[in-house]
Amino acid sequence: MAYDERIRLNDGNSIPALGLGTWLIDDADAARAVEDAVAVGYRHIDTAQAYGNETGVGTGVRECGVPRSELFVTTKVAAEHKSYETAAASIDESLIRLGLDHVDLLIIHSPQPWAEFRAGDNHYHAENLEAWRAMEDAQAAGRVRSIGVSNFLIDDLRNIIDNARVRPAVNQVLAHVGNTPFELIDFCQSNDVVVEAYSPVAHGAILDNGEVAAIAARYDVSVAQLCLRYILQLGLVALPKTANRAHMEQNAALDFTIGEDDMTALGAVEPLTSYGEHSFFPVFRTQLG
Repeated sequence: MAYDERIRLNDGNSIPALGLGTWLIDDADAARAVEDAVAVGYRHIDTAQAYGNETGVGTGVRECGVPRSELFVTTKVAAEHKSYETAAASIDESLIRLGLDHVDLLIIHSPQPWAEFRAGDNHYHAENLEAWRAMEDAQAAGRVRSIGVSNFLIDDLRNIIDNARVRPAVNQVLAHVGNTPFELIDFCQSNDVVVEAYSPVAHGAILDNGEVAAIAARYDVSVAQLCLRYILQLGLVALPKTANRAHMEQNAALDFTIGEDDMTALGAVEPLTSYGEHSFFPVFRTQLG
């Protein structure tokens, strides 16, 4: 059985602290990945319009043999949808592709369109409020249970918190050993916004780190398991991505506790200088400066 802790959201709903990320899983392979994850014990599945695999994910959710009420499904409004109309239309399209009557969490994927991610001073504050309003209306209509954001910095979050009807339930960000945005995490947690960590194993780039491997060896766990446990002990949701069932099983075997000194050491690991072949993605490229 997978790690089954849940975290309460500010709207009264709760979210499984361990989920399956599906970024870069092809649509044709997504249904099997979801079914395998659910069979292992996962109850939280994360997809996005931009991933191009909502159809496969939805098939897996519907055909996995576990009641829909026991599953937590997230999707994301594409970063380019910055008006009420385009965001609202995209929500309709996502539900059709997924074949579901609701999603448990809907997220704005980025404060800027990807082509402008972290470029210049335009945070699209007014536009994000319009997209957010469409999400609020979808939530009020029962088509979305919780709403949140992704890749939002403190100023981006303040814009929503100060000007919208509904406070974001989550902020999904890049967070892992070698890149833990403590200031942003502290701001979110002090404002009752749960932080979700995507790429919690640094998209594989942390696996060869000797310092981290030495700590993992002391607990007789893999580097991936150590990195996931680190994220969970910070109070974050962990979203490891894999289509490999053996990796899913290993990633869910987290019944150990990292000591305080080791948590401090992991939080101080030198920042990564490369995400390998994936360094060109905006979320990684901007992190590397």
